[in-house]
Amino acid sequence: MNEQSTRTEAPPADQYVLTLSCPDKKGIVHAVSSYLFMTGCNIEDSQQFGDHDTGLFFMRVHFSADAPVTVDKLRASFAAIGDSFHMDWQINEADEKMRIVLMVSKFGHCLNDLLFRARIGALPVEIAAVVSNHTDFAELVGSYDIPFHHLPVTRETKADAEARLLELVRENDVELVVLARYMQVLSDDLCKQLSGRIINIHHSFLPSFKGAKPYHQAHARGVKLIGATAHYVTADLDEGPIIEQEVERVGHDVTPDQLVAIGRDVECQALARAVKWHAERRILLNGRRTVVFA
Repeated sequence: MNEQSTRTEAPPADQYVLTLSCPDKKGIVHAVSSYLFMTGCNIEDSQQFGDHDTGLFFMRVHFSADAPVTVDKLRASFAAIGDSFHMDWQINEADEKMRIVLMVSKFGHCLNDLLFRARIGALPVEIAAVVSNHTDFAELVGSYDIPFHHLPVTRETKADAEARLLELVRENDVELVVLARYMQVLSDDLCKQLSGRIINIHHSFLPSFKGAKPYHQAHARGVKLIGATAHYVTADLDEGPIIEQEVERVGHDVTPDQLVAIGRDVECQALARAVKWHAERRILLNGRRTVVFA
C-alpha cells in the first residue's frame, strides 16, 4: 500500500487588480512595484501605456498577496503614492463579480447573449436586474431568476423612468449599466451621473444610415462590411469613447435579412467583449478615447 502524503497545499493567494492613470513622469512604475514588494505582494501581470498626445500614463497590475490583507488596507496604504503622482486609481479584488444592469427594448439578441454568457461564467458579472420600456422579454429574464423592471418611457414619464433607474443602480450596488439594444435616448443629466459606467452597442454604419432599417439601407447601397461599435455613453449621441468594434465582410449576394442576422452576431460579439473588459477593469478612459489592456 502506497504511503499517502500528509503534506497540504498552500491556499491560493488573494488576487487584486490595480488600475491607474496620471500625468506621465519618471518613477511611476518603480513606485508601484516597490509598494507591492514592500507590502508582500507579487505581480502576476502588468500592462502600461504612455500617451504622448495627452501626456498621460496608464497602468493595470494584477497582483497577489500571500499574507492576509484586506482590499481596504491596500487602498489605505497605497493612497500616499496615488496622491504623490496625482493618480486616478482603484484597487479591487480580481475575482469579484461586477454587478450590472441590462437595459433592452424590442431587439433581444444582445440581451439573450449576455444572459447566457453570465450564466455559464463567460462574463465575470452578476446581473442585478433587467430594465425595459417594453414587456417582450419579461419571461426570458424570469427564466434566469433575474428581476425584470418594466419602465415605460414617454415624454411625460421619461424623467420618472430615469429616476427609478438610478434608484435601482444605488439599491443594487451596480457598477455598470449596459444598453443591450435599448432604443431610448438618455438625458444629459443621466449620462453625467453615470459617466464611464454606461456601455452602448450600435451598428457601425453611422452616420451614413440613420433611422429605421439601417441594414436595409446598407443593402441598397451595396455595403461590403457589416460592423458594430461598443462605446461608453455620453451626452453626445453615439459619439462616446469607443471600446471595441467588430466587422464581417459580406458579398453582393447577401439579402437584407441575412445582413440583419450578421449584424446581430457582430453586435453580440462586440458588446460581450466590451462588458467583459470593463468588468475585468481593463479599460481606462483617455479623454474621448479609451486605453484597453485586453
